[in-house]
Amino acid sequence: MTGYIEAAKEKFGKLLEEQLARVEAMKGQAGFVNYKELKEIVIGVCGGDGIGPAITGQAQRVLEFLLEKDVQDGKVSFKTIEGLTIEHRAETLKAIPEDVLAELKTCNVILKGPTTTPRKGDPWPNVESANVAMRKELDLFANMRPVRIPEQGIDWTFFRENTEGAYAVGSKGFPVTEDLGVDFTFVTSQGTERIIRAAFEYAKANGKTRVTAVTKANIIKTTDGKFLDIFKDISKEYPEIEADDWYIDIMTAKLVDEKRRRDFQVLVLPNLYGDILTDEAAEFQGGVGTAGSANIGKQYAMFEAIHGSAPRMVDEGREIYADPCSVIRAGAMLLSHIGYQEEADKLYKALDICTVSERKLVITGRNTGATSAEFADYLMETIKKL
Repeated sequence: MTGYIEAAKEKFGKLLEEQLARVEAMKGQAGFVNYKELKEIVIGVCGGDGIGPAITGQAQRVLEFLLEKDVQDGKVSFKTIEGLTIEHRAETLKAIPEDVLAELKTCNVILKGPTTTPRKGDPWPNVESANVAMRKELDLFANMRPVRIPEQGIDWTFFRENTEGAYAVGSKGFPVTEDLGVDFTFVTSQGTERIIRAAFEYAKANGKTRVTAVTKANIIKTTDGKFLDIFKDISKEYPEIEADDWYIDIMTAKLVDEKRRRDFQVLVLPNLYGDILTDEAAEFQGGVGTAGSANIGKQYAMFEAIHGSAPRMVDEGREIYADPCSVIRAGAMLLSHIGYQEEADKLYKALDICTVSERKLVITGRNTGATSAEFADYLMETIKKL
């Protein structure tokens, strides 16, 4: 038994060293980018794999339409970044090839199509997820997902911590003996503060009046307790915003409570709870494939569709019929993030009209429905009428 304990201590010690090094690195971080102070905002566009280039190209068209004047004036520019494909990644054996990473770092924000992560049996080498690598390389610690269903009074924005918690070290647990397995969860003051502050800053910038923390601090007292304590401290800096907290178990119930769910606006959560709750929330909107997603850091931000690359559609020549709504919603989030809230609101409103209330075109994924280009045209014509 002594041998097992000593081995466990050694593994745990290495894990602690890694996390303490993260803390020191975060202490020296600069603040959030102020996009209003930039002479030019550079938007990088990565098509990715499969249907990615087709749908991301249409999202870019819509953004260029909405930002036309500032593009002409040089305040905003679009930069197409090639190479974030499974072919190039497999060739270089890199989740993000060095040349692509260098290009990404020249941009302020990134609009990204879906990328392929090889599975066992695939013809590609086992390269890491491009999404995971991008979060690490650009320190995109906040995963932001909005869910909007106007007719039900639902307008939620979730801020999920991306780099800590159970997921960040979930692969580093170990069996102590045949009968005992151990996993870990970590939080840091610095990591917690930046995700909570991001949620409050978003609320402040977007006219939201309530931010809700979701934890299990009554049971998981050290890590969830730290998260909740820091939330309460930071909330004092935003007296104009109501701050409250709920436990994860009751929150999953309240999201389906028609009397209470309309009350929630911005929610901030540790990693694991955020994964659970955002998938539940997306079902109200039509499933996870309908939602856009943002990964936000202090210096960079990446906005993406959250569905896969659908290689079968490409193999069958159907990529022009792919639904671009998820990546276009991500584009609306991008607009809001860089300070173009009026344009973002127009895009959200047009999406509601084109996909729910009016719905003149239907996308089926086949030639029985509209192409992604036809839908983008419909969307832009609707925006003109707003």
